[in-house]
Amino acid sequence: MYKNLIIFAMALFLTLGASAQNKREFRGAWIQCVNGQFMGKSTQQIQTMLSKQLDELEKDGVNAIIFQVRAECDALYESQLEPWSKFLTGIQGQAPNPYWDPLAWMVEQCHKRGMEIHAWINPYRAKHGSTSMSQVSKNSVVVKQPKLCFSYDNLVLLNPGLQESADYVCKVAADIVSRYDVDGFHIDDYFYPYPVAGKQIPDQALFQQNSHGYWKIGDWRRDNVSRFVKQLGETIHHIKPWVKFGVSPFGIYRNKRNDPNGSETNGLQNFDDLYADVLLWVNNGWIDYCVPQLYWEIGHKAADYKTLITWWNKHAGKRPLFIGEDIERTAKFADPANPRSHQLPAKHKLHQQMQNVKGTVLWYAQTAADNVGNIGHTLRDFYWKYPALPPLMTFLDNKSPKAVRSLKLKWTEQGPMLNWKAPKGKKWGDVANRFVVYQFKEGEPVDLNDASKIIKITYDSNVKVPYIKDGKTTYIVTALDRVGNESKGKKKKIKF
Repeated sequence: MYKNLIIFAMALFLTLGASAQNKREFRGAWIQCVNGQFMGKSTQQIQTMLSKQLDELEKDGVNAIIFQVRAECDALYESQLEPWSKFLTGIQGQAPNPYWDPLAWMVEQCHKRGMEIHAWINPYRAKHGSTSMSQVSKNSVVVKQPKLCFSYDNLVLLNPGLQESADYVCKVAADIVSRYDVDGFHIDDYFYPYPVAGKQIPDQALFQQNSHGYWKIGDWRRDNVSRFVKQLGETIHHIKPWVKFGVSPFGIYRNKRNDPNGSETNGLQNFDDLYADVLLWVNNGWIDYCVPQLYWEIGHKAADYKTLITWWNKHAGKRPLFIGEDIERTAKFADPANPRSHQLPAKHKLHQQMQNVKGTVLWYAQTAADNVGNIGHTLRDFYWKYPALPPLMTFLDNKSPKAVRSLKLKWTEQGPMLNWKAPKGKKWGDVANRFVVYQFKEGEPVDLNDASKIIKITYDSNVKVPYIKDGKTTYIVTALDRVGNESKGKKKKIKF
């Protein structure tokens, strides 16, 4: 099957041509901790494993990493507020030895590769199902502030009905955003708990005490979550206006049988079961991007992928829309229209047809790095062959930085090196923090909309360029500000 996929993808790529690739596209990958991939490993082993993943993801064209740093009111970073994560060291509250700060390290490593990094937290979960109460640190909120929490099935969660819970999470977020040079801040689909048959959320008394004017407990719960999401976004942007606040909800908003505007699906619903009114957040601009988890296949009986991507494209276009893709399922299921191939080509085609879809996030990073179903290599060789700039977010900032200065070519021991100076900028929206390097060979038209001419997106102010014997080439360097606005180009013609 995979051999047929390669042939099919190559034919499609040649048909579309290189210039058909989007110049601006979010190409993300989730790196999670709750799968236990760090536990039992030394600092050096974890860093080696993550370095290999990042190297492969960079080759695959990934330009953003969403890194899980808080799974159960814990920390994969140095925190005075919450204990070290058991998913890092094996024991909650125990610091890594030899000591390191995974989030600080990941910021450095992602930026070194020209990638954005988004810090990913689970906002409400205070004790994971795999964690026993005897494993909970004395510094956990579960122990220190038990009145903020409730138990449900085998979980302990911060109570969304308490303003103190929202304030606590926002305090944690403010700590992360203020101390780390993250490009984004990300929360996933765990709001009120996923329902378990026969289990009731223990918040009826709280609802009766303080209903905020709501008659139905479901409306009250949705309002609790929505007020928190709004507060979290405001907290992040008050500290750093450029940090992109994103949410990755469950893939079904509402089924049509419950709402005429819902999707032709039959599954658990954000609105009714998790009390997450995602469209309210999108339409009110409380979040900066949305990544619905469309982990199903084309042709799924209860949650058809084509139905859902079409629905989200229609209803969630007021903020950049990225699609959460399950690599293993995409590789496992054949394309109904082409049984010789798995579903990557068909899903990619659907992406191209959707006006409001501005990117993809891969679930999960290790499967892409391991090239499951040849998907990683198909991305790097075809669909994501050339680098991509982040999608524009003009609602955060719409002003481009000034052009780079002092663009020069220098010869070094490593070969020819382009060097430049960042433009000056007084306000955060004027400051450049990344640069794009284009190369046009002799006779080629200079077109900065042609993604195939991008040779590097970098946080550095220099880049090694290829030597062309007896050739002429033109390099153009542009500056990107914090949210991806691009400056005018500075040109350098070179004759080797």
